[in-house]
Amino acid sequence: MDNLIIALGWAGLYGPMALGAIGSIIGCALAGQAACGALLETETGHGRYVGIAAMPSSQTIYGIVVMFSLNREVNIDNAPGLFAVGILAGMALLFSAVRQGQCCASAINVSKIKPEIFGMSVAPAAIVEGFAVFAFIFALVISAGIPA
Repeated sequence: MDNLIIALGWAGLYGPMALGAIGSIIGCALAGQAACGALLETETGHGRYVGIAAMPSSQTIYGIVVMFSLNREVNIDNAPGLFAVGILAGMALLFSAVRQGQCCASAINVSKIKPEIFGMSVAPAAIVEGFAVFAFIFALVISAGIPA
């Protein structure tokens, strides 16, 4: 049983980076597909479409920082804490990246029809980013209390 607990601790240690990256991959792919469609349908504004398609990539960066904050020798005493913080933060980053990609795709689709509302159309993606930041900060604060 101890080996399983240790293995879960290792999963928690690397989970934020891996799950954040998976979410970023999906989110950037969703927004990137919308950007590609917009490139065909518009004559200008291509840079902003490509730029907004990269917004979900920030969750990978958050995951890497959380992983480094959790980095310590995994033992039976700290493995449950590492697993809980790492996997829950990683899941939050994954879901926020996917949903942010959907928000970005919607912003791209609406702004190619009505370019003057581009700034307002990005607001939902920024709100989703805020929740990713909440999970990121929570994980950093809580990780300080996990035994070394």
